[in-house]
Amino acid sequence: MEPKRELTSVDLAALVSELNAYRGAKLDKAYLYGDDLVRLKLRDYDRGRVELILEVGDVMRAHIAAPTHVPDAPGRPPNFAMMLRNRLSGADFEGVEQYEFDRILEFEFSREDGDTKIIVELFGHGNVAVCDETYEVIDCLDTVRLKSRTVAPGSTYGFPDSRINPLTVDYEGFAHTMDDSDTDVVRTLATQLNWGGLWAEELCTRAGVEKTLDIADATDEEYQKVYDTVQRLAESLSSADLDPRVYYEADDGDGEDGEESGSGDGPRPVVDVTPVPLEEHEADDALASDAYETFNGAVDDYFYELDRSDDAESEPVGDTGPDFQEQIEKHQRIIEQQEGAISGFEEQAEEEREKAELLYGNYGLVDEVISTVRAAREDDVPWDDIAATFADGAEQGIPEAEAVVDVDGSDGTVTLELDGTRVAVDVEDGVEKNADRLYTEAKRIEGKKEGALAAIEDTREELAEIKERKAAYEDRDEEGGEDDEADDHEVDWLARSSIPVRRDEKWFERFRWFHTSTGYLVIGGRDADQNEELVKKYVEGGDKVFHTQAHGGPVTVLKATDPSEPSREVEFDDETLEQAAQFAVTYSSVWKDGRYADDVYMVDADQVSKTPESGEFLEKGGFAIRGDRTYFRDTPVGCAVGIQCEPSTRVIGGPPAAIADRVETSMRVEPGRYAQGDVAKRIYREFRERFTDTSFVRKVASPDRIQHFLPPGGSRIVEE
Repeated sequence: MEPKRELTSVDLAALVSELNAYRGAKLDKAYLYGDDLVRLKLRDYDRGRVELILEVGDVMRAHIAAPTHVPDAPGRPPNFAMMLRNRLSGADFEGVEQYEFDRILEFEFSREDGDTKIIVELFGHGNVAVCDETYEVIDCLDTVRLKSRTVAPGSTYGFPDSRINPLTVDYEGFAHTMDDSDTDVVRTLATQLNWGGLWAEELCTRAGVEKTLDIADATDEEYQKVYDTVQRLAESLSSADLDPRVYYEADDGDGEDGEESGSGDGPRPVVDVTPVPLEEHEADDALASDAYETFNGAVDDYFYELDRSDDAESEPVGDTGPDFQEQIEKHQRIIEQQEGAISGFEEQAEEEREKAELLYGNYGLVDEVISTVRAAREDDVPWDDIAATFADGAEQGIPEAEAVVDVDGSDGTVTLELDGTRVAVDVEDGVEKNADRLYTEAKRIEGKKEGALAAIEDTREELAEIKERKAAYEDRDEEGGEDDEADDHEVDWLARSSIPVRRDEKWFERFRWFHTSTGYLVIGGRDADQNEELVKKYVEGGDKVFHTQAHGGPVTVLKATDPSEPSREVEFDDETLEQAAQFAVTYSSVWKDGRYADDVYMVDADQVSKTPESGEFLEKGGFAIRGDRTYFRDTPVGCAVGIQCEPSTRVIGGPPAAIADRVETSMRVEPGRYAQGDVAKRIYREFRERFTDTSFVRKVASPDRIQHFLPPGGSRIVEE
């Protein structure tokens, strides 16, 4: 079976009480890996170092990790990590809550200058939002703007629409939801009561109720068995009375129960982690399990082993190459699930419309019931008395009373049975408003269907791309294999299942930089301090210095030689000079102002001086130019970012023509309205789609590394 890669709502309910045992721990540092893994390092008086891992990418998890399971600290922290450090350094961890029964955790931290909430979404594409005490979003990994909810800096965090919480629903609500279904017991538990497939099957097995039993044939006794089973599970979760298990594929070397860590030198083929033993798994001879003292410990070991397995699978073994078939089957399963969701949306929307039409079809009866209840409430008749009156009327054979099956004073509704269908009406509204509410709900559900249709189209496109890569890989194998470099075959880095990381840090990488297509180094200042440093230390004889006519540009130096070499005069060709000029205008205020071109001038190294004219003053980063200038009129801005795979592995950026032949793949940007960070995340995700070895992209081309090469100000990706 496929290993679980996402924590379920049941898992989160079990984790909350264990995570709250760390209340009072102080936050030390925050880290961001790629664009989907947040690590919060805390200090606890009793436990010492505490590592909280929040991952919302291909894997979705939230738990305390053993220090040995934590990745090494990344390089320069990106803006999101710096924001977390600024807001949370020294803050106390106050606790965590699960939002209803959704896969959402809300972590709260307090400090003298204010409280901070970290909301972790472990569903959909995943997200981490940082909010103040009023739920205003300070920053988030992903910006969400939907009709139903918004998650964006400056807005109020929007939780998803409420759903039934199966752990807290009373028996009447449980039975009512079951009765409203038109499918079997297990599917009703999975979809209408939000248990999901595996737990729905587990509840049926524990209750001794046939999974495929049609709801129409289910009795009150069978309802009660399932409900009692749910209550026992809910009690175990709320009281932390757990018996955690990690399940893995059985072999001859099964470990002993009761261990709180992985066994063996190699990764174990783990498939599931659960807060209590699952009868569905225990009956499967293909699975073995380890028992754990804490569920958090089980979760930590599970994902550690899963990550090791993923790394092992990414390593090339013989000539097996990438497992395209597994990717194809995964996408096919996703499409099946999406098609099922679309079918469900269609059915739900049709049900809401039918209810609305039933109200109009029984207009007189419905209006009479609403009017009767309204009049009674105006006379302060208690809701229980109203219900009793309808019950008496039903015994007397009054049609309007016979139609009433439930009176709920808590939300002011009456449920009617009309032609065999139950419809709840709000007694404060007339027939028309109640019907309009149902039509509106049908439209809302159809809107979800539109989103699902767009998602399934994306999945189909991804599937088609995987099939194309598989065909290309097989064609390449027939032509002599992927690594036959002795025959000068070009390496297809995008298709390689594992790419070794080879880094060679250079002195100039803290500046803005690129190499021209002719091989010359160009460096530019990021701020006034670096401009000052470049002019004083790195401008040498033979170099050319560029600057935009507009104020607010970097000092740009086209190096004739390396600083360790003696200076010499070089005859630069036009292509080299034009690329250096484009670099100068791209990283200037011209881009930030949303303009696409400006004039750039060039001077020799000896024309640049830090000594001002008499009576003048030079600001930090400024310099004086003496003598004639060479102008490059209307030089267009231009920037591309790509991944280089040889001779070293890194992100590089600069004028598109300069990096085109140096990278395996690249993306162009132009002035636009999207923030640097958002554009960097989009480019990162696109690169992950293009490379088979996604872990390689994460290591060398994280969003903060990409952002390092983006011009200041807003941008947008150029679709090519």
